[in-house]
Amino acid sequence: MSSTKSVGITVLPEYVQSEGIEPVLDRIQRAGATSVTTSPYVMELADPDTGCREPPIDAGAGSVRLLDRPLWGSREVWVHAAPSFVPGRDWYQGLRYQPSAPTRLTETEGQVVARFIQAAQARGLNVYFQVQAAIPPGYRVQFGGPTPEDRPLLPDGSFPAKRVANNASLASPDVIAYQHALIRDLCQQYPNIDGFRFDWPEYPPYELDSVFMDFSPHAEAAADRLGFDFPAMQQDVHGLWKFLQGSLTDSMLAQAVLPFGIDQARRHIVREYPAVLDWLRFKAALSFDLLQGFRHTMDQAGGASMAMLPNAFPPPWSTASGFDFQQNGTISQGICVKLYGMHWAMMLRSYGDQLLQTNQVSSAQLVQALVKLLDIADDQGHSQLEDYRYPEPHEPHPCGTEVQQRKIRHAQQAAGACPVLALAHAYGPVDDFERRFAIALAASDHGVLVNRYAYLADEKLDAMQRVIAATE
Repeated sequence: MSSTKSVGITVLPEYVQSEGIEPVLDRIQRAGATSVTTSPYVMELADPDTGCREPPIDAGAGSVRLLDRPLWGSREVWVHAAPSFVPGRDWYQGLRYQPSAPTRLTETEGQVVARFIQAAQARGLNVYFQVQAAIPPGYRVQFGGPTPEDRPLLPDGSFPAKRVANNASLASPDVIAYQHALIRDLCQQYPNIDGFRFDWPEYPPYELDSVFMDFSPHAEAAADRLGFDFPAMQQDVHGLWKFLQGSLTDSMLAQAVLPFGIDQARRHIVREYPAVLDWLRFKAALSFDLLQGFRHTMDQAGGASMAMLPNAFPPPWSTASGFDFQQNGTISQGICVKLYGMHWAMMLRSYGDQLLQTNQVSSAQLVQALVKLLDIADDQGHSQLEDYRYPEPHEPHPCGTEVQQRKIRHAQQAAGACPVLALAHAYGPVDDFERRFAIALAASDHGVLVNRYAYLADEKLDAMQRVIAATE
């Protein structure tokens, strides 16, 4: 393998606790890892009534998932978590959001994270923390969320009834203040960490309604500060949102989408709702502001040498989520672009179900249009909407080779000199994972990251080793 390409694996602390530091490092290095990502918490088993399910259930769709690597002997567990450190309370003084309080678990298990970092670096691995960008307290995606006052809102001022990502408004001053305090704290607690991977520094578009945020009071204040016409954006985005809830027809899909794809659809939207373009730029400005604040805080807290590697949805979802590769690439040391095929299928199905319920369109026509708009198949994709769903553990991810490579190329072209790394997901059968890992490694000039160790049975680690060896 080219020495310029890196290979990373996300190993969350529960596996370090369950399997031991050295065995974990032995396995991931044997697979070819040059870096590892973890998080600043520790975990213990709980009962189903009080704990959170591991693996995450992904708003119900991911209930089919089981762990490939047993955790404390089981492939499905319920857990509690606690910070791996005692937070420096002075950083958070006077803030609305406060860090999770250390517990007995912090005292008995917390040091395992610091020891893991030290042991990994002693082997020559770079070590990164993954933290949430806008879900206080930020240690893990399932454990936390904003207060109602800080939630992003739809253009009519409501909050979506169904949502996967519990992100706050990226414009919330209280959330931002907490995130800065957390970054300062972690830079002081773990000064040897090589960098931070911020997850969801955008508006995750898992559901169709989630695409049409954010029109909260925080967003309105930010729009005024940044020079955007908030009422105009709200009016046109609301118009588009309502249009998609009753006015979409098969003839529109046949004329505006199927022959031309997303470019023609975008031109049609901008012609009818011109302020939508400003709104997309506005969301990108909020993401850039957020990450710029993170980078500045890292620099001021002694982390100037630490890398900032935000995670991002791939094109074209990145346009809707507000992640601008060009802007964010100017302040990041790398961008990790998600090639999560199981989520792509889940998202297409979710969009399609909502559009079918509110419009007089055929399932066959709609699924063709969505496959083309989202660019997830090398051919026409599946013919029926029902064929798209969260895949079972033994089923391959329904995404083509060329489209995965194309998404990474487009992201890298936009990011300029900032390295774009492909972020592959280990969930799925061994042969499909091997295929997707090979695609990801070939697609990026800089490397690939694998999320996550929980789905990397030994056969998949062997597959990684085979793919890497074949490129050398």
